Amino acid sequence: MDLGSRGKLKQRGIKRFIHSFGYAAAGLRYAFKYEQNMLAHILATAGVIILGFWLDISYIEWLMCFLIIGLVIATELINTSIEAAIDLVCPEKNPLAKIAKDTAAAAVMVFAIIAIVLALMIFGPKILALFL
Repeated sequence: MDLGSRGKLKQRGIKRFIHSFGYAAAGLRYAFKYEQNMLAHILATAGVIILGFWLDISYIEWLMCFLIIGLVIATELINTSIEAAIDLVCPEKNPLAKIAKDTAAAAVMVFAIIAIVLALMIFGPKILALFL
């Protein structure tokens, strides 16, 4: 498909704009229903929010937490879309498909590790202070 043909398919308007939120919501529903790692991300998010209120973290700490939560979940959604697209175009096992899937999963892992480090930096000292 050339760019001109795709441009004709990408119509604009308020109706299409409103429908785009429905498509995004359908993507979220799919990920929450079928992606097992999304459950871990949601449980971690709930834990961060509970800890944040309990330990009375600052406004900047809340910003950092929500930024990293958003990045981890968004990266998981991108990983899911990459895996689905690869499965569509290459249903059989292929070493290049494996590389694409593995590196997309690695991107999620990088943000998840950063999230853990950030949580330790924010919550660690506050939790230690409770016991000292």
